[in-house]
Amino acid sequence: MGHGVNAARREGRRGWLAWLCRHPWLAFVLLGLSFLVFGAATVNLALLLQLNLRLWLDVGWQAAMDGALRQLLELLISGYAAMAAYIVFKCCERVLVERLTRRDD
Repeated sequence: MGHGVNAARREGRRGWLAWLCRHPWLAFVLLGLSFLVFGAATVNLALLLQLNLRLWLDVGWQAAMDGALRQLLELLISGYAAMAAYIVFKCCERVLVERLTRRDD
């Protein structure tokens, strides 16, 4: 029964995952790019969040008036962008792993 569900899922794919399944080399390239974007974004994000929070603790609400609040909002947006890159990475990974481990019975 589980095998039939997986087969139905594979056959029912449309849009984004279907496109990735039809273009494995492009999925591989997109996998690499999204990995790099996610990695760079998260390292930068962690460092800037730490500095932003330290500024808030040292200066208090004056930091908000000096632009720290805007920077914090920009960091939150960057966090969501990093998360989107991670989702793209996981989709590409799934497609490529399924393709490489598929058994042609």
